[in-house]
Amino acid sequence: MLQEALDFETESEELLMLLESFSRQDWQRQTQFKHWTANDVIAHLHFFNYAADLALSNSDALARLMSELNAATKQGVPHLVFTRAKLGGLKDRELLKQWRDFYREMAQRFLVADPKKRVPWAGPSMSVRSSITARLMETWAHGQALYDLMGETRRENDRIRSIVVLGINTFAWTFANRQLPVPTSVPYVRLVAPSGAIWQWGNRDPTNCVEGTAVDFCRVVTQVRNVSDTGLKVVGATATAWMAIAQCFAGPPQDPPLPGTRFTQHRR
Repeated sequence: MLQEALDFETESEELLMLLESFSRQDWQRQTQFKHWTANDVIAHLHFFNYAADLALSNSDALARLMSELNAATKQGVPHLVFTRAKLGGLKDRELLKQWRDFYREMAQRFLVADPKKRVPWAGPSMSVRSSITARLMETWAHGQALYDLMGETRRENDRIRSIVVLGINTFAWTFANRQLPVPTSVPYVRLVAPSGAIWQWGNRDPTNCVEGTAVDFCRVVTQVRNVSDTGLKVVGATATAWMAIAQCFAGPPQDPPLPGTRFTQHRR
């Protein structure tokens, strides 16, 4: 069984519990992430869950879907407009139900899939394990905007280790994606897991390192917080440069939020 598939489903279930408390007005409120509403966030997650599931079972259908998306983008159709049209304008609790039912079914298909099987994506192909890890990462990252909106603190779990690994594995890509020289020395990373366990990567180097909580590290590499709004200790030019632009998700370079612009809002 693929543990990452179970982790994806569990993270989605945690987010579901938050969303089930939303009023109709809450679904329309804007988050701090690009002014997206909860409807926008769940539509986005559901659309790309669907795309990842197609990659697993029907690569031709995925190619057609991505071709449609690319054509719409070239015509100036915003991504969210395309997504909502594909979902038939579903919103609020109707959208919530479809997202919930689909991720539960999808998780079961990934659970028994070959972790090493290559599946297509918008960019380079990836392994099944990497594909479902990306869905876990996006669910966790976009979910943060909803927890922030409602003034809630998420109950973190060690399943975010997969997101940490994704953040570390994209060290070189973060620089290459911006057409910057890739540093030759990867920083030493020492993090405290939600359980209190210590996670370490690389050779200990007090002059080139990132230390702190795994949650803060995930917040930076997924760009849900500016590094200055976390408790991470970042030492050295390479580590500092990395944390300033870290990006563990695919696509063109994106800048992290400005300092002080993403935070847990006061509970309403």
